[in-house]
Amino acid sequence: MILSCANISKAYGTDIILSNVSFHINEREKVAIVGPNGAGKSTLLKIIMHEIAADSGEVVFSKGTSIGYLAQHQSLSSEHTIYDELLSIKKDIIDLDHKIRQMEQDMTHLSGTKLDKVLEDYASLTHDFEQKNGYAYRSEITGVLKGLGFSEEDFHKPTNALSGGQKTRLSLGKLLLSKPDIILLDEPTNHLDLDSISWLETYLTNYDGTVVIVAHDRYFLDKVVSKIIEIEFGKATVFQGNYSDYSTKKAHLREAALKQYYNQQREIKHQEEVITKLKSFNREKSIKRAESREKMLQKMERIDKPISETNMMNLKFEPSVISGNDVLTVTDLSKSFDGIHLFDHINFEVHRGERVSIIGQNGTGKTTILKIITQRLLQDSGTIRLGSNVKIGYYDQEHQVLDLNKTIFDEIHDAYPNLTETKVRTVLAAFLFTNDDVFKQIKDISGGERGRVSLAKLMLSEANFLILDEPTNHLDMVSKELLEQALNNYKGTVLYVSHDRYFINQTATRIIELTNKEIFQFVGNYDYYLTKKDAIHATSTAFSANEEAKTEASSANKLNWQQQKEQQAQQRKLKNEIQKIEEEISALEARNDELDTLLASEEVYTDVDTLLQYNQEKDDVQNRLEQCMIKWEDLSQQL
Repeated sequence: MILSCANISKAYGTDIILSNVSFHINEREKVAIVGPNGAGKSTLLKIIMHEIAADSGEVVFSKGTSIGYLAQHQSLSSEHTIYDELLSIKKDIIDLDHKIRQMEQDMTHLSGTKLDKVLEDYASLTHDFEQKNGYAYRSEITGVLKGLGFSEEDFHKPTNALSGGQKTRLSLGKLLLSKPDIILLDEPTNHLDLDSISWLETYLTNYDGTVVIVAHDRYFLDKVVSKIIEIEFGKATVFQGNYSDYSTKKAHLREAALKQYYNQQREIKHQEEVITKLKSFNREKSIKRAESREKMLQKMERIDKPISETNMMNLKFEPSVISGNDVLTVTDLSKSFDGIHLFDHINFEVHRGERVSIIGQNGTGKTTILKIITQRLLQDSGTIRLGSNVKIGYYDQEHQVLDLNKTIFDEIHDAYPNLTETKVRTVLAAFLFTNDDVFKQIKDISGGERGRVSLAKLMLSEANFLILDEPTNHLDMVSKELLEQALNNYKGTVLYVSHDRYFINQTATRIIELTNKEIFQFVGNYDYYLTKKDAIHATSTAFSANEEAKTEASSANKLNWQQQKEQQAQQRKLKNEIQKIEEEISALEARNDELDTLLASEEVYTDVDTLLQYNQEKDDVQNRLEQCMIKWEDLSQQL
């Protein structure tokens, strides 16, 4: 055991944050602390680090344990460059290296017993140097910096010139290089792109020490941790396994607790009815029996009703009208800022019913694409065409669509003036804003609360095309799961940018990867993308190299007329095949919609033979649709 927390309690006034929280963590364990926003996770980390004092309880580390802590926000201030800042962590190795070099010089002037003594010390120091990875510490620094998303051009930037997110990444790098026995990380993935998060997963999984993480990134937790400590209603519960294991066990426990609660409620009601009946007989024996039952009821340990829908957002997206099949067509889109090309001549389409995720590293232009589509930004070239009856609902990660000087109530009421005050309050209550909370100003509420206000406006828009920019930022895990369910049940179309891989995995039907100023498309979720991306990128690289070789060769030896004709014929054949498969996909989707309508009609679902016939046809249509999608992806890649 490397860390033990025993009966930790913390309250602010009458607000109890932690109540007798106890758990222990063993050496080399990878542990996550999870719970809803405001549950006290960060408070617990600060108590462990003795940054704030607990009201009662004890935190104990095993003797000689070194500790590293990364808070959510960093105020790193230094005149050093990024590289030098990390180099300072290796000062003991650098000093040791200087000492070894000095000994090497000294040995040239020594002999006899003095030389033997220095050689003995030299052997000891070089062994120590090797054990501390002294021969590769500069490579290690470079690897950590690049892993956390810094390019070699960034290495010489002064630390004081960095953004808050960059400072957090740099602080994380310093912490990892210091290699403490136990690392405490508070939301370490907040300022990392997908590649950096993936790198950090591998680093922490292989870390030869204990790791304790507070994070909302469920995919990250799935990959890294093997124990979950849940903080809820001030109490701590320990679950073995990763986040998915925890989520499954938690659902079963909640279901069992709810069943136990309702069983007890039925028993209480039954006993009360029996007591009332016994008393109505108005006889001495029956009254005594009634009193005996009353005493039993009073002694019964009442079960609190488990968390239910009343404690969660009530989120449901319903489009007011159905759009055409072609929702969005992007053609030859290009955009630059200050001479830096974000992307050039990119093309893609979005069709009704799709949930498309745009992914890529920070700075590739993902949010820019959304802003161009929603006319919040002008493109340099290219066209954006929306299909028939398309109505956009937009969720902005910075919540710039919210007026900071308005109250929550006015923000909703002003956007939808036809709603009565009662209806506005009902909607806000569904998003956990009740009583006087609705009169708080937007500027005074948290990021998570602003997210809920934006989601409430989005739900009321009745849009059939949702465009979302980092919709899970600031949401707790329960709220993220509710959003996933709402989007999966949504009958419209969704295009979104997200770094939340678990969210992408649960919701995306297609992924558009924006990289190297161009796009790659994958029909499937995030796991599918991971299995295919290397092969697709390799094919693209080989294709580009082949095209470059052809261009060079053509200057010396032009392709003859027959070869050109064959190439053109092959291209025409591919285009024709793609057109045919797209027409078949469109027809299959239309028939799928027709079958949904038929299966919902009374004359069909009351006729068993017809119902079975249409169900079989729907299975056949969906299987063929999947085959067509795979074939379309293959043909498109060939073209």
